[in-house]
Amino acid sequence: MNELDKLLDDIQINLNESKTEKMNLVKTYGGAVFGVNAQKITVEVNVSAGAKYILVGLPDSAIREGVERIQAAIRNVGYRFPGKKIVVNMAPADIRKEGSAYDLTIAIGILAATEQIKADKIGDYLIMGELSLDGTLNPIKGVLPIAIQARKEGFKGFLLPKENAREAAIVNNLDVYGIENLKEAIDFFEGTSNLIPTEYDTREAFFGNLNDSDVDFQDVKGQHNIKRALEIAAAGGHNVILIGPPGAGKTMLAKRMPSILPPLSLKEALETTKIHSVAGKLTKYSSLITNRPFRSPHHTVSDVALVGGGQVPKPGEISMAHNGVLFLDELPEFKRSVLEVLRQPMEERRVTISRARFTVDYPASFMLVASMNPCPCGYYNHPEKECVCAPGMVPKYLNKISGPLLDRFDLHVEVTPVSYNLLIGDDPAESSEEIRTRVIEAREIQSKRFEEKEAIYSNAQMPSQMVREWCPINAPSNALLKASMEKLGLSARAYDRILKVARTIADLAKSENIQFEHIAEALQFRNLDRESWAS
Repeated sequence: MNELDKLLDDIQINLNESKTEKMNLVKTYGGAVFGVNAQKITVEVNVSAGAKYILVGLPDSAIREGVERIQAAIRNVGYRFPGKKIVVNMAPADIRKEGSAYDLTIAIGILAATEQIKADKIGDYLIMGELSLDGTLNPIKGVLPIAIQARKEGFKGFLLPKENAREAAIVNNLDVYGIENLKEAIDFFEGTSNLIPTEYDTREAFFGNLNDSDVDFQDVKGQHNIKRALEIAAAGGHNVILIGPPGAGKTMLAKRMPSILPPLSLKEALETTKIHSVAGKLTKYSSLITNRPFRSPHHTVSDVALVGGGQVPKPGEISMAHNGVLFLDELPEFKRSVLEVLRQPMEERRVTISRARFTVDYPASFMLVASMNPCPCGYYNHPEKECVCAPGMVPKYLNKISGPLLDRFDLHVEVTPVSYNLLIGDDPAESSEEIRTRVIEAREIQSKRFEEKEAIYSNAQMPSQMVREWCPINAPSNALLKASMEKLGLSARAYDRILKVARTIADLAKSENIQFEHIAEALQFRNLDRESWAS
């Protein structure tokens, strides 16, 4: 064979290898979560001559370590991991990918690129899951937003771990297949098994579990004035702080707050479920969240844990309380820096976390309920026990809470201990359902009032100019408010708060205008604004 023949043979070999490499390129699809939304990720797998595994496209260490899991899983289900050059590209290549949920996506791509399984319908499905060494699948986070994005992108179905199937099946018009191991996914694409899509009637499940609650105001003995204050807070979306001695029932009352709030709408339920899905807080085989969240972080919580963030940004406690209640027990015991980060989210009802490469937003529309002792010993103003705190300790204790934060509480409620006779009495107490009925009626009035206003749904959200428009008061009410502010030493910042609360009281009474008695009742709930309190 002369040199020309050898050159022609080399050219022919290179052409054949080029054809083979083109044939061995396969695309599979996954998803990445950013904030509470998701984006499609294209995983391109190319197998060619050589002996190296290359992973590109800004994967994190969890994805890079996945090659060992993928290799063991493929072999343990009876297939071979190719001893060739494997290049895996995760596009868009300029976005950071995180987590172990791409194991199944890459494994199916490698098997299809080496022609061990059919690749004709792989592109119709979004595939995600974390592999164990024996090929079984572990649950992943952020399934709901990924499923929503899969439907938007026009995918026919979604293959994922069985534990996450009910969560993804919330999304209509998308076939969701819950699988237990890699072999089931292989058999599905080979056509040797018929997986049954997970069925989930979102509306039936939503309306069927809408009013489930483990607690009820009927369990609370006495405390009629406190229940009334919480009813007003629920009706107008007002933040409330409870001040009282240990054992007076502050925590018990706060935990029952979600039971009197209006039921979640389907849109709110989906928003709430997305946040909990991204945070990885949904339990196995869980689905749509139908009850308003109640979050009660310990006072040792950090500012990042409360607001959200971290090296890999995740929703914090205030976002987990979205559409529900955030309860801060023993408020003065929280670090000052932690409490101060609450101020901006309470106003804007969202949290923005900025990093060098990206910015994510998490919703944070919550009702803040806080409780505190009146002093370090807990017995200031107690009807029976004497306060043993040193002079000046009570105002110093209260000053642990900054004025700007205290200003964001519409109702300050002093909780007194329940007497023994009330505690053992058989007097029937009003149930949460009865209170909730009145709250819903008041919220409906507000919905009509603010139907043309964007992002305002309750009286508590009214800015100052709207307070002037919707909270006019007559001459006697004005005289009462003026005299009360002067005599009781109420601060000027309390003025708008009192009018908002009075507007809610009027809505509960189904009164078109704010009356004298509504202002009088609203004034009772500004204890901490009084100069005489804690002096």
